[in-house]
Amino acid sequence: MDKTILSQAANEARGLAIDAVHACSSGHLGLPLGSAEIGAVLYGDALRLNPDEPKWLNRDRFILSAGHGSMFLYGWLHLAGFNLPIEEVKNFRQFHSKTPGHPEFGETDGVEATTGPLGQGVGNSVGYALSAKMAAAKFNTADHIIIDHHVVVLAGDGCLQEGVAAEAAAFAGHNGLDNLILFYDSNDVTLDAMAKVTQSADTCARFRALGWDTVTIDGHDLEAIAKAFAEAKANDNGKPKLIECKTEIGRGIPEVAGTAAGHGEGGAKFAESARKGLGLPEDTFFVSDATRSYFADHKAAQKAVYASWLETFNAWKAANPDLAKMLQQGIDAEVPGDLLDRIPEFSADYADATRSAGGAVINAIAEAMPLLVTGSADLFGSTKNYLKSSGDLSRDDYGQRNIWYGIREHAMGAICNGIAYDGIFRTTGATFCVFADYLRPSIRIAALANLPVGYIFTHDSVGVGEDGPTHQPVETVSGLRVIPNLDVIRPGDPEEVAGAFAAAMERIDGPTALILTRQKVATQNGIPVKARREGVFRGGYIAVKETAELKVIILASGSELDLAINAAAEIGAGARVVSMPCMERFDRQPADYRESVLPSSCRKRVAIEAGVGCPWYKYVGFDGKVLGIERFGISAPAPLVFKELGMTAEAVVEAANSLS
Repeated sequence: MDKTILSQAANEARGLAIDAVHACSSGHLGLPLGSAEIGAVLYGDALRLNPDEPKWLNRDRFILSAGHGSMFLYGWLHLAGFNLPIEEVKNFRQFHSKTPGHPEFGETDGVEATTGPLGQGVGNSVGYALSAKMAAAKFNTADHIIIDHHVVVLAGDGCLQEGVAAEAAAFAGHNGLDNLILFYDSNDVTLDAMAKVTQSADTCARFRALGWDTVTIDGHDLEAIAKAFAEAKANDNGKPKLIECKTEIGRGIPEVAGTAAGHGEGGAKFAESARKGLGLPEDTFFVSDATRSYFADHKAAQKAVYASWLETFNAWKAANPDLAKMLQQGIDAEVPGDLLDRIPEFSADYADATRSAGGAVINAIAEAMPLLVTGSADLFGSTKNYLKSSGDLSRDDYGQRNIWYGIREHAMGAICNGIAYDGIFRTTGATFCVFADYLRPSIRIAALANLPVGYIFTHDSVGVGEDGPTHQPVETVSGLRVIPNLDVIRPGDPEEVAGAFAAAMERIDGPTALILTRQKVATQNGIPVKARREGVFRGGYIAVKETAELKVIILASGSELDLAINAAAEIGAGARVVSMPCMERFDRQPADYRESVLPSSCRKRVAIEAGVGCPWYKYVGFDGKVLGIERFGISAPAPLVFKELGMTAEAVVEAANSLS
């Protein structure tokens, strides 16, 4: 390691951050300046990367959990030779640049995760590390090791104070993820004040109690950083590693360094004097020829390492064609074209909850998709998504497909995102619907980053019954529907469940939430199986077609589909029933299809759903009625709760007859 040139590179990276933030008058300087030596060691010496192959299967993954310090990442990606030219660095935070305010997955080569909401990146890194362990167990052979990389995450006190990071750290320690290395930028500062105002815990002791190894070093000492990182990578002892780096926030700008004022853009106004103090010329966005030359040579060395690995990989492919095909299918997010046909039809007399139907369906899908993994937040027995053909994933066996997350919904969401970012396995996570808000920030990031994560949310309404309003999610389903790019599917019978799970797997450009009942629902044998299954793919479909002039349309989802069908039978031949399991999918259909299902000529419409009703008004309009639940539930048997809260066929009939 060339300490002289890397020290110079660290200061030039500081200069890039100062100039970028100064140019746009916004951003965060504290971490890019305070952690510059960490970046120099990682990108200038220690990380296994090939900037020309940013998706190299066996690269080390680096996640900047403290995403507000994005100029740290952009500066080092530029210096390391990734496809991030200096013009993009100069366009920091500008429209359509590759350097957005916080790192965004898919926008910039070398960005492994969308980060910014504090703590999410820590959870994502655990997901990445778990994915690596699962992939190594699945694809490595005695003759060929193709996956043995490490996952590196940089986080500060803001990330580690968030509960999601604590949950994820506990999961990582318990599951022995010794391929995970967390650099803790320990600068004694948070945004508002010095860190001592809000914390007094011994962070290293806390992590050791969770099963991590820890070490504390000078975060500005290149040799100490390199030594700690090398030892962490070499020590496969069943413990993830935390490297506490004592740093000075905003180093290089004396006016704010070491204070809360150094966190954001406040120091940028001292850009000119800071450049002088760092030994940089007056030219902005300066990178010396010596630094360019060093990183060019380092990149060439990295490419040689990649070429050596590629020889091993090609030999592995030749020796293991079936495994190679499976791996490529995972990387390509390939879904069997006949997936729906591989799910057995349910018997006509099937009578159970949609969560139970979901259990049968996910097990059929698992046979067709060997890289599907699933997990539950201590609720496998209730969410019914346990894969019977597999065992329990643990630190002793990463080759299994059932992940026990414990009572850690938020970490489950962030870890699922990490698995999805890694792009080998398809993953689902399950809990009660009412607890969806515990992982909502992770769901939002999955939607923003276009991640194909599946969420299985059971116990979906007041149908939970005796557990009462604390566990009856009247507002949750509608609340999920307002998240852009999230498909929310609430199937009404077992065949719709089959369509829902298949649709979730078929979708690779965003997440899907599957909303399932605790209580038994009727199997709608009056509707052809094909119509129910394929209807879910289109979001909404005609479940019961009128046999006379169309007079009224009744819309419903989930368990209320049966109420709508019973009401239509009483209303008579002019009633149409539209099953609407997924509004988002329906809204993406061509206009002519939507018109065929909901003809504009019929304005007499009633919608029923056991939850807050606001999303349904876009379908019933000002002339229609929505039967929903605009209050919290009741602790009582489910049939009584439904009757008390107006979720009955009789109420639908009354509403329809009241429309002029």
